[in-house]
Parts: sequence; structure tokens; C-alpha cells
Amino acid sequence: MTRKEQVKKAIKFQNPDYVPILFFNKDFDQSDIIIVDVVRHFMGNGKDISEYGFKWEREDETMGQPKEEIIKTWDSFDKIKFPDPFDKSRFSNVKQVMNDYPERYYLASLVLTGFTIMTFLRGFTNTLEDFYLEPENIEKLADKIFGFEEEIIKQLKEYGFDGVAFYDDWGNQNSLIISPKLWRDFFKPRYKKQFDLCHQNGLDVYFHSCGYIYDILPDFIEIGVDMMNISQPNLYNIEKLGEDFGGKVCFVCPISYQTTSITGTKDDIFNEAKRLISNLGKYNGGFIGYVEEYHSIGMSDENYKNCVEAFKTYGKYR
Repeated sequence: MTRKEQVKKAIKFQNPDYVPILFFNKDFDQSDIIIVDVVRHFMGNGKDISEYGFKWEREDETMGQPKEEIIKTWDSFDKIKFPDPFDKSRFSNVKQVMNDYPERYYLASLVLTGFTIMTFLRGFTNTLEDFYLEPENIEKLADKIFGFEEEIIKQLKEYGFDGVAFYDDWGNQNSLIISPKLWRDFFKPRYKKQFDLCHQNGLDVYFHSCGYIYDILPDFIEIGVDMMNISQPNLYNIEKLGEDFGGKVCFVCPISYQTTSITGTKDDIFNEAKRLISNLGKYNGGFIGYVEEYHSIGMSDENYKNCVEAFKTYGKYR
């Protein structure tokens, strides 16, 4: 079987030969999943301009944050020029990437999505306040952003993609950023519309969220997430996560990059990989390893290699 077929079997709980691995930012030749960005958030010579118009401010090698919000007052909303989803140049490198890495599972990345973009355009505090003080305006902003993403989704199948990646952080260290009720009332219907559109076009749904999002995991599964990228396994009881949601969604997890992969020993890393796979990937699939080089927050070359080796060592179903 090809690497693509192994990934699809893991997603669908169809007994793949091994646990696939997604390499996020290096060693793509080893990756079973290849991510291609189709929204341009890092343009210009300094890679510091988004096609949405905001500029990144960085003090280190991380992504940074928008220097300032664009929508300072709602009076300026109608003057904002939103990106063109039909600009074909956003797909200009797709063919070359697929030629360079053949027979992989190809994931079209929207890079940063939904609520995250709302906070980048309006400001984080303003956005949270506007849910209560300016509900009509915040609805308009959400409709623009989610609508832009939907128009891109409609174009993806013709380029040979297998899935769509959404990136929207919903948790802090121990709870959601907003109440579950507000999330379900405002965002859940919008995500469902997007996920339905993906499935209608033969595309799987990959959803990334940092933070603790246990309260809304059942909702994500209900509305059609196929791959759930839990980026901080250290925030969860992995055994309970497997008991409650194993076999219902395919988890995509790294070795915790707030803790274990940064400061852990080789034994710590191997033990966490084994724990993740044995609890989340025991349903004839249901788990994909995730590896990201994170020297910007203290990951050593040795620990990066240990993460790769750990998933390969324990990721053998047969």
C-alpha cells in the first residue's frame, strides 16, 4: 500500500500496517502526510505580511502576533478589502510539491482560520467583548472569514488534495476560551457548514486546536472532524481520552511540546509515545503521530530525533 492508503486506513479505522507520521516543518521525505498552505499569511521579503492585511510582529523565531488590529472601529469594516479566494496563484506550488513527494496524503492547509482570524483583524479583547456588545457586527466579520474559507474549500479537490486542515485555538491550559454555550451557538453551525462542504467534495477534515478543549470534543466529532490534532497531550488524561473518544475520531498528536519533548529524557519521550498509541490508536487505527522541530522553544536536536524514533518504534500495528 502507498503512504496515502496507510493514512486513509488510520483515519477510517481499517487496520493500517503502521502508525503514519506527519512531519510538520522538516524531514518531509519521511512524512506520510504532506501539508500545502493555500492561504498566504507569510508574504513579503520578511514573511511578515498576511494577505488579510495585518503585519506580524516577532521578537523571536516563532510565528509572532499581529502588530495591531485592522478593524479599530466598526465604522471602518465596509472599507476593508478581504482576500480573493479565487486568486489561482495561491495554488501555484501544488503540482511541484506533489511531484516532489509522490503517493502521499495531501492536506490543504488554511493555515489560520475562523475565530483566530477574527481576533487578528479585530483584536482579541475587542472580539470577545463584541460577542455581547456588537453581535451584528461580529456576525458579519465571521461570515466574511468563514465564507472566504468555504470558497477555497470548493476548489481543492481539482488539485488532488485529500483533506483540509483548519487551525483554530480554542483552549487555555484548563478550559475553553469562551463558554461552551457560546461556542455551540455561534461557531458550531459555521464549522458544520464547512465540514459538510469538505465531505461533499470528498475531502477529510483535519482540525488543530491548542489548549484544553475536552468539553467540545463531542461536538467536533458530531459535526464531522476526521482528524483531531490535539497539540498538548500533557493537558489531558490520555487513558480517559481514549476511553471516551477512541475509535470515534483519528487523533493526531505530538509528544507534548510544552513539556516532554522539550525537557524530557529519551525514556520519557518513548513512554509518552507508547501511551498515546496504546490508548488512542488501538481501534484498528485512529492515531497519527505528529513531529515538529521546535528549537525556538527549547527542543534539542536529540529530543527531536527521539520523538521520530519513538513513533516509529511503537507505531507498528502488525
